[in-house]
Amino acid sequence: GYTQWYYFSVSNTKAGKNYRFNIINLIKPDSLYNHGMRPLYYSDLQSKKTGHGWKRGGTDICYYQNSMKRKNAGYYYTLTWQMSFEHDKDAVYISHSYPYTYTDLQRYLNALELDPKPKNRMRRRTLCHTIAGNQCDMLVVTTFQSDHDAIKNRKGICISSRVHPGETGASW
Repeated sequence: GYTQWYYFSVSNTKAGKNYRFNIINLIKPDSLYNHGMRPLYYSDLQSKKTGHGWKRGGTDICYYQNSMKRKNAGYYYTLTWQMSFEHDKDAVYISHSYPYTYTDLQRYLNALELDPKPKNRMRRRTLCHTIAGNQCDMLVVTTFQSDHDAIKNRKGICISSRVHPGETGASW
């Protein structure tokens, strides 16, 4: 019931051939794809050749309600686009948004904890665990050199990000 993003790969591509992609089980009634957004793609061979990573691409992009009824209410939506690849026998990854994995986040937070500058102003704690059993981190950022009562009486600000899987922009 929450399908609105995607991440998959295509391998053994043929250069210059047009491929049509259809994702038929999306649920949002409108999409930024109808307003100029394009899917992201990453070519293994292009990255090795030029050092370039993720790029937006695709043509003939359309997002629309299809004829498949959902169980509880309404219909599913289809995202369709066409894409051709530059290289034969390439592996190309295609995604709704820039991938930023849980592993990427953990590496970044581990590096922050080891860096002496942020280490003096940041504490990392486990807020809870996700349904998948992953640790959900909480960062406390403040000056820890004050006495306990002064810290306790400070006003706090809570910033929450990347609440949904497609919100990887919040991780950057």
